Amino acid sequence: MKQDYYFTSESVSEGHPDKVCDQISDAVLDACLALDPLAHVAIECFAAEQKLLIGGEIKFSNPSLQKPDVQAIARQVLTRIGYTDSRLGFSASDVVIHDWVQAQSEDINQAVNRDEVGAGDQGLMFGFATNETQTRMPLPIAMAHALVQRASLLRKQGKLRDALPDMKSQVTVYYSDEKTSLDHIVMSIQHQESFHEAQFKADVIKEVIHPVIRAFGFESVRLISINPSGKFTIGGPKGDTGLTGRKIIVDTYGGYARHGGGAFSGKDPTKVDRSAAYLARYIANHVVAAGVADKVEVQLAYMIGVAQPVSISLFTFDTLQPGYEEKDVLSAIQKTFFFKPAEIMRHFSLTKPSFKYQDLAAYGHFGRPELALPWEALDRLDLFKSHLEKAK
Repeated sequence: MKQDYYFTSESVSEGHPDKVCDQISDAVLDACLALDPLAHVAIECFAAEQKLLIGGEIKFSNPSLQKPDVQAIARQVLTRIGYTDSRLGFSASDVVIHDWVQAQSEDINQAVNRDEVGAGDQGLMFGFATNETQTRMPLPIAMAHALVQRASLLRKQGKLRDALPDMKSQVTVYYSDEKTSLDHIVMSIQHQESFHEAQFKADVIKEVIHPVIRAFGFESVRLISINPSGKFTIGGPKGDTGLTGRKIIVDTYGGYARHGGGAFSGKDPTKVDRSAAYLARYIANHVVAAGVADKVEVQLAYMIGVAQPVSISLFTFDTLQPGYEEKDVLSAIQKTFFFKPAEIMRHFSLTKPSFKYQDLAAYGHFGRPELALPWEALDRLDLFKSHLEKAK
């Protein structure tokens, strides 16, 4: 019998300082791929009060190409987020930007740029899926994302009066054999200096929290906390520094699954930290959708310059359905899916995506039905089931 337990995940809005940096890093990546789909890119940002440092490496396949206007891209991102008021201490018009982007190391470039594209670095990646939500994402992180995403949308529409860009959510779910329930929702939302606190909290409950919990099939939550630290007027990079790649748990599964440690934003898809993590999610999605297990984690591991993974592992957490064995499922996975970086990039169209990487840089890289992400598709489900039947 499963033991009753609580699990908590958090998310942050696009105005959070770390997410500001992630979005700028990915916007620069988008601009580079628009110029050259074969570009190798690794961009990092650091944000503080009215200061932004952008560094990293770019390597174009055509040496005549010039890097995009990094400063202009950053200011466009800040405007899109809503950092347009100098009184916030971080604004698109006033921020001082240092551009330290340079050419990529030739050692890295030669390892990747072979006839058969090798992994852009060594590392291990995890993909996860569960049948507890329609998007096959864990409930706590899925709901945490939905809360800040809705609050940010209402802010931009002018429907959440006095709200400012920086926000956080936290969702605690109580799991038991009898019934899954919502235990605690925390929302911290930056606001104007002069605001009506009681009305602000009432609006957040009515316009943000209640619609989201109902969308997930719940009628109530045991406890709601809004801005528990008191007032929250100083936010964004004025209130705390931001850094690319510091929200790797928010970007993935909210701590519900393991993480290999590699961040996503600012990296072109030859970096398996990114592309292989998308593949691992794609595989896990198929295994759960096939009804093989209720909860699945896939691990991939690569070494730099080599196309094939070092290892492929599968974990089903004692949820494997009767009639299946993990070794047979793993065999079917190896026959159904592709693992070389070039194959991953080709199948997911990662160098010419129909979406922008910047769109992934807030509210998670998985689930996201509004983006129609290719690694969320189940286009190999019939093939996987066929190989699975043959392996049994």
